[in-house]
Amino acid sequence: MHNKTLKELSTLLHSKQISSTELTRHYLGRIDASEHNAFLHVDHARSLAQAAEADVRFAAGTAGPLTGVPIAHKDIFVTRDWRTTAGSKMLEGYVSPFDATVVERFRNAGMVTLGKVNLDEFAMGSANENSAYGAVKNPWDTTAVPGGSSGGSAAAIAARLAPAATATDTGGSIRQPAAFCGVTGIKPTYGRVSRFGMIAFASSLDQGGPIAQSAEDCALLLNEMIGFDERDSTSLTVDQGNVAEDYTRALEHPLTGLRIGVPAEYFGEGLASDVEAAVRAALEQFVKLGATLVDISLPKTALSIPTYYIIAPAEASSNLSRFDGVRYGHRASEYKDLQDMYRKTRAEGFGTEVKRRILVGTYVLCHGYYDAYYVQAQKIRRLIADDFQAAFADKCDVIMGPVAPTVAWDLGAKSNDPVANYLADIYTLSTSLAGLPGMSIPCGFGAGEKNGKRPVGLQIIGNYFAEARLLNIAHQYQLATDWHTRTPDGV
Repeated sequence: MHNKTLKELSTLLHSKQISSTELTRHYLGRIDASEHNAFLHVDHARSLAQAAEADVRFAAGTAGPLTGVPIAHKDIFVTRDWRTTAGSKMLEGYVSPFDATVVERFRNAGMVTLGKVNLDEFAMGSANENSAYGAVKNPWDTTAVPGGSSGGSAAAIAARLAPAATATDTGGSIRQPAAFCGVTGIKPTYGRVSRFGMIAFASSLDQGGPIAQSAEDCALLLNEMIGFDERDSTSLTVDQGNVAEDYTRALEHPLTGLRIGVPAEYFGEGLASDVEAAVRAALEQFVKLGATLVDISLPKTALSIPTYYIIAPAEASSNLSRFDGVRYGHRASEYKDLQDMYRKTRAEGFGTEVKRRILVGTYVLCHGYYDAYYVQAQKIRRLIADDFQAAFADKCDVIMGPVAPTVAWDLGAKSNDPVANYLADIYTLSTSLAGLPGMSIPCGFGAGEKNGKRPVGLQIIGNYFAEARLLNIAHQYQLATDWHTRTPDGV
């Protein structure tokens, strides 16, 4: 049952071969038996109550395509009935009085919340080792990281603890964990998924999206996730003549004539040979499907790391200033005055990586450094975006390459080397800085790790609002291959 896709589960539910209550109990049992530390908060009674509501909708004939299907939410989206911690001691025990727009939309669609999944604290990290509640273990190899920050979401899908999960991507946090865990994830165009109720890390970069088994599953989820939200000042809308977008509409289109840009910068020094072999094999599969490979250049790629690690910490410094112990969240138990309370509360509540980024961000925003660092970084960000537009203008329709330079590394291997963690995002950061949609799909396994069982992800990058095209391309690849159907031992 747990290896079935969203479409297959929906068919079973609508044909009444299984009830939502039965399906929810099945997944809750798997979560209880899991040792991956993917979930932070599970409430059987609330989940089963939602499942019972879904069964009533089936009986009344008012169920939609995703009604009754379980879903897990990254613990960065606030939820009215489940705790929301953002993976931090700062918000330990916090329960929001409202749902994030993303959560609300899936509830309106009749989906059943299984619980909240683990993440790097405030979504800051590439390995899911920065969570205050312990690291998530990669289901393919429990000695490996699952990727971050959405490692809990990706691990939950890989271990089949949920058929769908929400996630967020600031600099690669959907695509990289999806790659490391051998599942499918998509980051939409910036502004397409509402940020209302998503605890902010870097406001000009944060973007919600889904992680699931397949591109078709992600298309079904995007149908509910994407849409204008007046409560989010960064929310975008595309005029469809008041007709809701259907992201499954183009899935079956052939790929004949597709031009795939292959950036030289994504295949240079630093890319592991086993990752390159898997990605190039995937590119050859696209040639068999009728596509053409085009050599392109994205010359500002190397600048994406310093640019991102100026802009993102600067915005984090501003956004996290609200966590001061005054209104909600952790407050130090002993302090002499207000300033002492601020200092002790933030020192106790934030983890090492969050403190590091706040300090960096505060520094680059200081008088005398703002123009030298932050303003310059924003100028380079524009140049990075221009590189992509030059490629899309007359050279290619989409861009493909690796998601990360290596497969997942061992737990703890880079925990004392933040720069090594930052460098692992080299192929994902530029897409986020440009606000473009991108996705990761499984395309093989690394040969250099234990038993060859650490997955490799292929990254597909499109121009603005090209989500349906990306999903079509990924779906056609998944019809021709079986990487996305493979599961870890024992699943």
